[in-house]
Amino acid sequence: MVRIVNYEERQVDDGKTFFVLELQGGIEMALSQETNLFYATARRTFISSTFDEDTCKALLGTSMHGKIERQECEAYEYEIKETGDVRILNHRFVYAPEPISSSKEDKAVQKLFAEEHTFSQNGVLEEELID
Repeated sequence: MVRIVNYEERQVDDGKTFFVLELQGGIEMALSQETNLFYATARRTFISSTFDEDTCKALLGTSMHGKIERQECEAYEYEIKETGDVRILNHRFVYAPEPISSSKEDKAVQKLFAEEHTFSQNGVLEEELID
């Protein structure tokens, strides 16, 4: 699951504006290359939207099925705002939707309907079929 945590207004070359939604994934632990200690982080990405600002505000906190994945891309420069350091990166993070039917609950329902023998024929609960 990912959560909408922010939005930003952006402008295209012809002067038109639009809003992007900032998505954040779940917590991950990463190992610092400088201190060799773990720290908590989360992947973030932005997706374009057709929403107005009021709708974007209303969507803050909304969870969506999917995840944020690392995707290789052409190398580009990235400046770390806090330090001013410039790094060359060859990846970006993108939103990857997951079908709703991939959830555990949906799979359990699909399994239930796929296996007729799951249903009791005599009204007795079969303990071995319950996970």
